Amino acid sequence: MSLYDDAVLVLKRYEDQPDLRDVYLEHLAAHPDGVYKPCTAGHLTGSALVVDPERGRVLLTLHKKLGMWLQMGGHCEPGDATLADAALREAVEESGIASGLALLPGGPVRLDRHPIPAPCHWHLDVQYAALAPAGAVAEISEESLDLRWFPYAEVAAVADTSVVRLLEATLARLGGPGR
Repeated sequence: MSLYDDAVLVLKRYEDQPDLRDVYLEHLAAHPDGVYKPCTAGHLTGSALVVDPERGRVLLTLHKKLGMWLQMGGHCEPGDATLADAALREAVEESGIASGLALLPGGPVRLDRHPIPAPCHWHLDVQYAALAPAGAVAEISEESLDLRWFPYAEVAAVADTSVVRLLEATLARLGGPGR
């Protein structure tokens, strides 16, 4: 199965955000290359919010180009067999947590479509959550200005609403605000 086929299957199974999900599926139907960066009409990206439920915290990266605190994420690459693989690869690369990160079961947690500068116009982000192993030590990557753990309650003060919504959806999947 190709990454494109996986993306279509994942999105068809995703039951939340039906209007936005349909936008993603329509985009892919019109752009068979829509999973990769060269598609200037927009392309899918994979991201993962790294959470440590035992300590009630989330790992965010201060994005080098945007200067914003965000979840780990980025472009799909030819070696990614699935969207989940792309999201987990990005989480590992950007968090520096070399082993033990695992995606939260159940597929994507959210979708977030946001404009980006030309030549491309849109990122169609498929957002997952990744559970950090006990004692995880994060290490800043060359793609970040900073990397920091934030208690859940502090995320809204440092990140934009897309990250806050991703955290809320992740906590709901984990079983509530305290988890």
